[in-house]
Amino acid sequence: MPVKLNSRDADFEAHFVDMLSAKREDSADVNEVVTGIIADVRGRGDTALSELTAKFDGMDLTADQLRFSKQEIAAETAKVSAEDRAALALAAERIRAYHARQMPEDMNWTDPDGATLGWRWSAVSAAGLYVPGGQAAYPSSVLMNAIPARVAGVERLVICVPTPNGIVNPLVLLAAQLAGVEEIYRIGGAQAIAAMAYGTDTIAPVDKITGPGNAYVAAAKRQVFGRVGIDMIAGPSEVLVIAEGDQNPDWLAWDLLAQAEHDADAQSILITTDEGLANAVAGAVDRILPTLPRAQIAGASWRDYGTIIVVRDLDEAARLSNRIAPEHLELCVDDPEGLAKKCRHAGAIFLGAYTPEAVGDYVSGPNHVLPTARSARFSSGLSVLDFLKRTTMARLTPGALAAIGPAAVRLAASEGLQAHGASVNARLATLNEREAG
Repeated sequence: MPVKLNSRDADFEAHFVDMLSAKREDSADVNEVVTGIIADVRGRGDTALSELTAKFDGMDLTADQLRFSKQEIAAETAKVSAEDRAALALAAERIRAYHARQMPEDMNWTDPDGATLGWRWSAVSAAGLYVPGGQAAYPSSVLMNAIPARVAGVERLVICVPTPNGIVNPLVLLAAQLAGVEEIYRIGGAQAIAAMAYGTDTIAPVDKITGPGNAYVAAAKRQVFGRVGIDMIAGPSEVLVIAEGDQNPDWLAWDLLAQAEHDADAQSILITTDEGLANAVAGAVDRILPTLPRAQIAGASWRDYGTIIVVRDLDEAARLSNRIAPEHLELCVDDPEGLAKKCRHAGAIFLGAYTPEAVGDYVSGPNHVLPTARSARFSSGLSVLDFLKRTTMARLTPGALAAIGPAAVRLAASEGLQAHGASVNARLATLNEREAG
């Protein structure tokens, strides 16, 4: 049964803290195994990739078979129905249009001392996108990772997607095609992360790796960070729905179950000012849950991590939401925009009863790769900025150096860095000589 809390109860705070601190992932330590896999790929390259793919995915591949050929991609994408193709194309266009508006501008100005300052943005040269494989692969995640990279201007995009026992999801390859990605490898796990980070004879290394994965993929991303950039270490998905007034209990139940069916470790939370609505939603979940194809997964999530909280008012709901810092936040209230102003910490906010989070997973436009496990307190979802670097620019005229250089000399002396001060002083001395002459 889900946890049911009421903020008026004397023991509410203790139970709320327990909910916040509950660990929702298997804590098995895979670091040692992953370290070995990475070392193997670094040492033996394609040979290690072929052996590990045979071991974990049941496929015997030579080095020249690791990459999907153009003919294979064409054959697989041809299997996609016209309806699915149209839906994926609509999603791609909306995601592209949204992320195009995120592109930052270069800046340049001259300050009162005569120094010309600014910055410029440039894309990483190559990015690797990891996609979980088999029939469980999500084409929407391909679009959400690849399109922002393309919009940012990344020249080379690589996708690694395992195909266990030869199972290929044609929609994943079509999504890659729609995003402009042609370099696709049928490898997965920590070995794919290692290959993208360090390179092999077949796979050239990249500069940044993004995309979700299992515990081995997450551990590998942690271990290669520094050699390459990574997006984030994602945990189980979560949604918080805040509801009041005359809401449809079935709609809210579907929203909660949409998260629960992702993973047994996913979490669905309802906060409401109306105890009657809380009971109605709980009843709707109980009624709908057995009808789901993924009822076993959704049921485990709802049983172990589902939570319903009754609060005094929406101000209290907003305060609790900020402490939860949810990945997804639905505001099914009369004034969602007003409440959103009070909700500072959330990966993505969905405003109003007609904006279910599930639409955001596919076609609304904003990215669905979002911070989990309360990390929305300090981080953001994937965007074009994840594929861009900011380089600062400065140019000093002789007058500008004369105006601000002495302060640099003074600070260098205070830090005991003689060459720093001399580097500036040498130029200042030349300027003084010219002025004296």
